[in-house]
Amino acid sequence: MYTALSDEPYLVPAVDVSRVPPQYVRQVVPFQGPEQPGSIVVDPSRRFLYLVQENGTALRYGCGVGKAGFDYQGSAVVGRKAAWPRWTPTPNMIKLEPERYGPYGGGVDGGLANPLGARALYLYRDGRDTLYRIHGTHEPDTIGHSISSGCIRLFNQDIVDLHRRVPVGTSVTVLDAYAEDRTVRAGLSVGV
Repeated sequence: MYTALSDEPYLVPAVDVSRVPPQYVRQVVPFQGPEQPGSIVVDPSRRFLYLVQENGTALRYGCGVGKAGFDYQGSAVVGRKAAWPRWTPTPNMIKLEPERYGPYGGGVDGGLANPLGARALYLYRDGRDTLYRIHGTHEPDTIGHSISSGCIRLFNQDIVDLHRRVPVGTSVTVLDAYAEDRTVRAGLSVGV
């Protein structure tokens, strides 16, 4: 599942799963919630992204989320999908951390140095880009942490998997910090 991806334009390194807390490894879990199969639900407080499936289950991915004050909450849709996307820091990112983001103000082409990783799902609300993304990362140690400037990051292997599974128009719900756990607490993974 987390082997190197050699069939990509850039070699995506393998993830050493022995260094990953087991809850953040992709797995099928029991799921409770009003969302329809095919929907995405992000639980930032627990650092999970769920792709809702039939029969009360979901495919759960570990994720990294936004730092306090940089997080997105509410509903959106996948308005656009991209492989090896170009990245440009937002004006607010440049304003808050000019030394870090200023040099990238003109954008960064897709590739191994690009913070969006191998794929990106662009979140839209009311037909407008929210500037939030579900994307890959070349920093696997950030999964399970609140570290980003608001976007939701997955292992590159996981975003490639999710990108293949969801079409443009997919419903996305990002829960608030006080949301109930959508998994059945007694349930363990039920396979991938």
